[in-house]
Amino acid sequence: MRWMQSMDLNLLVALDALLDEGSVSGAAARLHLSEPAMSRTLGRIRRALGDPVLVRAGRGMVPTPHALAIRPEVRAVVERARGLFTAAGQVDLRTVDRTFSVLTHDSFPAAHGPALVARCAAEAPGVRLRFLGENHLDAPVLRDGVADLEVGVIDTTAPEVHVEAVFEDRMLAVVRPGHPLAAGRVTPERFAAGEHLGVSRRGRLAGPIDAALAELGLTRRVVTTVASFPAALFLVRATDLVGLVAAGSRTLADALGLVCLEIPLELPPLPFGLAWHPRHDADPAHAWLRGCVRDLLTAT
Repeated sequence: MRWMQSMDLNLLVALDALLDEGSVSGAAARLHLSEPAMSRTLGRIRRALGDPVLVRAGRGMVPTPHALAIRPEVRAVVERARGLFTAAGQVDLRTVDRTFSVLTHDSFPAAHGPALVARCAAEAPGVRLRFLGENHLDAPVLRDGVADLEVGVIDTTAPEVHVEAVFEDRMLAVVRPGHPLAAGRVTPERFAAGEHLGVSRRGRLAGPIDAALAELGLTRRVVTTVASFPAALFLVRATDLVGLVAAGSRTLADALGLVCLEIPLELPPLPFGLAWHPRHDADPAHAWLRGCVRDLLTAT
């Protein structure tokens, strides 16, 4: 077939980098090319697809609807091709040149990011980490290739996603030093009586804690919600609000000198784990990253 004879699979690698970086300069740096060379490659991609692919928007560039539609398949083909040319289970980590996108709540990079970055620098200096924050919208980011790995309380039910439970976390109450709740035994009544700070990426004012309190005939007053646990801790430090922190991220509260307390309620455990798309199963670099994250989580 004539079209196959003229096909350059390097264009797929370049297209993947362009869509991932959202810029010619970023893609050029990733692929160790000059910006003029990457610009010429983008021109070839545009002619091959019959689509602009990336268009100027202010100082940056944004993908066209067609580019967004084909992005998941482009990423999947590139990952499969990489697997074909990598011996199963074998990789020289010091030669790996990859950007891994990790979807997680911002408490993970705050608590574990320094150790993970240090390990990458020591074992795989060509690996770059891009932490993506959770948002209020649910999207198939693993299937679409937007994220390579998800870390946290995994609630996806997508059958094509692999989920690995690592440990069961639990929530702790957190208050400033000298807060009345920090003195004496914490009962459900005393806990409910305080003014509370909620953490929810969707801005919810109620959750499992409120359900557990309702079973005891109690209610609490949530006066503020934020989307980030680190932000919540700074609010707690400067107010009389009762906040929350996951036990696995308690070091963040300790670093701010806050007081952590057991919540006197029967709450469901938080299954903390990893999730990824099956196309990464045989990828040794991805398996190494999963192992690094697993080691950090089980060490807490």
